[in-house]
Amino acid sequence: MKLFKSADLIRKSKYISRDLSWLRFNYRVLDQAKDAGRPLFDRLRFLAITSSNLDEFFMIRVGSLYNYLDYGKERVDYSGLRELPFRRKLLDFAHRFVNDQSMTYLNELKPQFEKNGFNILRMDELTELELKKADGYFKNTIFPLLTPMVYDSYHGFPLMMNQMLILGVVTRTGTGDLETEKGQERLTFVQIPQNLTRFFELTRKEKVLFVPIEEIVRANLPKLFRNVEIESADLFRITRNGDFTLEESEDIDTDFIKELQQGLKTRKRGRVVRLEVEPNASALLMTVLKERWKIDNGNVFVINSLIDLKGLLQILKHPNFRGKTSRQPAPIAPLSLPEGADENLFEYLKHHDVLLHHPYNSIEPMVRLLEQAAEDPQVLGIKQTIYRLADDSRVTAALLKAAENGKHVSVLFEIKARFDEERNIREGARLEKAGCFVIYGVSKYKTHTKMLMVIRKEGEKVTRYVHIGSGNYNEQTSKLYTDVSLLTTNDVYGHDVSEFFNVITGHSQPDDYEYLITAPKDMRQQLVHLIREEARNAKKGLPSGIVIKINSLEDKEVIDELYKASKAGVPIRLIVRGICCLRPGRINLSENIEVRSVVGDLLEHSRLFYFHQAGQPRLYAGSADVMVRSFDRRIEALFLIVNPQLKREAIGILMLNLLDNQNSYVMREDGAYIRRQPQPDEVIVNVHKDFYRRDEERLANATPDGMLVLLTAAKDAEAAALAAAEEPVEACGPEEELAAEEPETETVEYIVVAEAEDKAEAARTNA
Repeated sequence: MKLFKSADLIRKSKYISRDLSWLRFNYRVLDQAKDAGRPLFDRLRFLAITSSNLDEFFMIRVGSLYNYLDYGKERVDYSGLRELPFRRKLLDFAHRFVNDQSMTYLNELKPQFEKNGFNILRMDELTELELKKADGYFKNTIFPLLTPMVYDSYHGFPLMMNQMLILGVVTRTGTGDLETEKGQERLTFVQIPQNLTRFFELTRKEKVLFVPIEEIVRANLPKLFRNVEIESADLFRITRNGDFTLEESEDIDTDFIKELQQGLKTRKRGRVVRLEVEPNASALLMTVLKERWKIDNGNVFVINSLIDLKGLLQILKHPNFRGKTSRQPAPIAPLSLPEGADENLFEYLKHHDVLLHHPYNSIEPMVRLLEQAAEDPQVLGIKQTIYRLADDSRVTAALLKAAENGKHVSVLFEIKARFDEERNIREGARLEKAGCFVIYGVSKYKTHTKMLMVIRKEGEKVTRYVHIGSGNYNEQTSKLYTDVSLLTTNDVYGHDVSEFFNVITGHSQPDDYEYLITAPKDMRQQLVHLIREEARNAKKGLPSGIVIKINSLEDKEVIDELYKASKAGVPIRLIVRGICCLRPGRINLSENIEVRSVVGDLLEHSRLFYFHQAGQPRLYAGSADVMVRSFDRRIEALFLIVNPQLKREAIGILMLNLLDNQNSYVMREDGAYIRRQPQPDEVIVNVHKDFYRRDEERLANATPDGMLVLLTAAKDAEAAALAAAEEPVEACGPEEELAAEEPETETVEYIVVAEAEDKAEAARTNA
């Protein structure tokens, strides 16, 4: 049997692993924490974000992998690897990331704490007075909450909570212990309650001291283990599989709320997929934990810095340091909405469409429209989809007010919005109690689209005020996420959105939408058709081009069509923030495709699709990424931008993203990313700053012709960036390093996807 190395398969595959691509995305976030040009507090924020991201990655993506491993199901990664070899590859990359994360904290950030007015200290670094305060905090606050749980032949293994800090304490029994022989080791677990802050705060002269809570507990363990010899006390933290979804449920009569509430409980007992632990932990502790949870060294992450770096956010929230992180400028008025026009949005929107580009434009016009609708006696009804809400949401408040005022209010609450399920169930119940018509999800699909429609009687006719966009109805995240949305009374949008609401709340099956592309109906097919049109134009010698800005690119069918369009000569520029499974710049496959990722002060969340169409471009925006789940298991919508001014604004958004040389990372053919640096003759372009200028002149070149010129210029800039860069931003680097020292393995383990693809391609060519 022929032997293969994983490196051979990874290199040969025309797709890049989704999960390895995600880890590379988190490296780009870590690169922001490494940026010496940023203030320390910004760098701490980015480091905390990498920790939060990694927690979710292990709960969901690694958890999903273990669903296959634990139940003996076959899984083939995009890289061509089967379950076990891919697990090794993924965990190896994760170990490298965690090590680099720790080194960033220890070597680059911690040395700057003192000069920035704070420090993180151990108990043995405190003064006598400070020790008394810490001990007092233990006695009065921590001690009453602690419950030591022994594990031995008399006591069962305790339930340990997901992502909770836990001390594994090994003691040696004395003569007073009646249950065990003298001198025998015993293992006890002390879980540190999650409702306590990560650090105990002290003040020393002008500086703030942060003492990790585990240090205080560890120093006071003799008060929990009286007359017992403590041999060791090691901090650890577990991450459990949190990948449960109802998206693929075939039981359309399931009570979604009860099922979801049950699913929330399973997160507490889910399979352990990661164990973070301090260095030099007790051999007894590690043996027990690995045997109990059926994990090996691949799942064990020895943390040399601070376990759970999310706790650093407590420092940023301290009163002494509020305002130390970079603040975004105040939002500016949208180009299509003059100042003061939002005082009476009903009147203005009768005659004008408005494009909002958040957070550069505030979400306030949409919220104000909803609040005005709740009070306006001419408004008959409101329909809205909700995926994620802010705390103390004005959106919920407006809907409640509308219901109190006797208006018909229909709300589709997506209670499967991951990690927001409980909040959405709670808010949905409030609306139901107020008299709103609430729908909790649609069959086996997750409703991810963002739509709002206000129905208002105006004389003898009824006008539909529509809002549709790429972002959630969340006032908080709208200040941090870039999104685009449309406000309009255009009858075609109104008709399409009405039909769409009838589909998701009833049993309507419309033939076609004029301005919408929807999933799961035909979004993949429509996008494939638009890509093929560009390929046909290129073959005819007509001008062509594709620019797509999304969060993730994973769907193979769309990727294959982009490859074919590239071969036909279509210039393709992809702005993909996170996961990208397409391999750019490969000879005879994707030579005309460039991929970049924009990562910086704001989270890029907007989705825009530009198809040149021989100078008469079609431009869509909306809620969907190019992913299997978006096309097949979610209710999504993209809307066509038809207003000429708004179309130019959207083209301008894409063009400035392509020009950015401050937040952009260029993807290499091997999957690694290079930070885009400005060339000597280039103007500095920073999308996260430049969009805060209300600049109509910027739109002068935002035309189809301007886009064609930029497509060529962007390619030259990407090539220059790749040529100038020496190292990728991730420590792991190219695929050769991902597969370093990998033994040859029989094809029983490594399915030869690449060879199968070559044969299929040859067959198509011969046909």
